[in-house]
Amino acid sequence: MATDKVAYWTDIANEDLGVAEDLFKAKRWLYVAFMCHQVIEKTLKAYWNAMREDEPPYVHNHRRLAEGAGLYNQMNDTQRRFLGLINNMNIEARYPEYKTGIARSLNEQTCRNIIDETKRMQQWILQKCSQETKP
Repeated sequence: MATDKVAYWTDIANEDLGVAEDLFKAKRWLYVAFMCHQVIEKTLKAYWNAMREDEPPYVHNHRRLAEGAGLYNQMNDTQRRFLGLINNMNIEARYPEYKTGIARSLNEQTCRNIIDETKRMQQWILQKCSQETKP
């Protein structure tokens, strides 16, 4: 049932958000950003399951997920910019030079902003999810 899948993705996205907050307290900036990337990815997959009959693709690209679910065109410019920013925080399989470059761009204030913007984006997606139904 699609609602089970929506709940699954939403639950693990919420867990990841809690982990991001814990990592923030530990000053682990790179991993704060990565967990926020995960929150948005999983929330987009929840939206996908709410809107479509098929499974979301096994990708980590936020724009592709948002476009495929029909959400990207509903985003404003600020949301699209954030989506691009947070998409770049996928460090899971990146080379050390890439991780080092990202890590240099992150600090306490940047990560606080990323967490706050992640929360806003997540809430917006979930609100859209509850307002809309599958065609």
